[in-house]
Amino acid sequence: MIRIVLADDQRLVRAGIRSILDDEDDLEVVAEAADGQAAVSACRALRPDVVLMDIRMPGTDGLEAARIIAADGRLATVKVVMLTTFDLDDYVYGALRAGATGFLVKDTEPEELLHAVRVAVRGDALISPSVTRRLIAEFANRERPRAPDSRLDVLTNREREVMELVAAGCTNDEIAARLVLSPLTAKTHVSRIMAKLGARDRSQVVVLAYECGLVSPGRPPASGT
Repeated sequence: MIRIVLADDQRLVRAGIRSILDDEDDLEVVAEAADGQAAVSACRALRPDVVLMDIRMPGTDGLEAARIIAADGRLATVKVVMLTTFDLDDYVYGALRAGATGFLVKDTEPEELLHAVRVAVRGDALISPSVTRRLIAEFANRERPRAPDSRLDVLTNREREVMELVAAGCTNDEIAARLVLSPLTAKTHVSRIMAKLGARDRSQVVVLAYECGLVSPGRPPASGT
């Protein structure tokens, strides 16, 4: 059973999302919250698998709540999925950097929402496909380092190749096919990359790939080509 905390300041929105989740045998909403502080408290008390968190809420907003959860070692297994009305919300890139697993726009189809929750638990990439690269490219461009970035020095050449493909949105199976590896080996590489870079999940690996200049908007990954 996947346990979920649902945080949104609009009761009607919470009711709509909850009705979708409660229809599934493997999903359970264990708490609702109307602001970020209540969401953090619920996470500390209940240790859910996933938090569906609205970005814009009164008091402690979703972005600050995501930072608090990501910084709390007791909540290391809690995945934060941000919900936003606008696919170019200025907070989204900050949310990914703060430790959110990803984000969904609120007009996402119910099937996508359900898939997103299940994918988040696996620690896989989780960003609305319609806006993923456009959004990350836009915000990463603003902060790209002028000098060579040394954060990737800890990676092997193969791990850099894998990181490029993660940034391109490839799954482990797709990475394996592109680099002629077994899916298990691809998964191991991704896990090592996250460990070396201190990334909570694949979404943060994508952000780092753009920030460090390993990939750039409009340029396809060199790996496997």
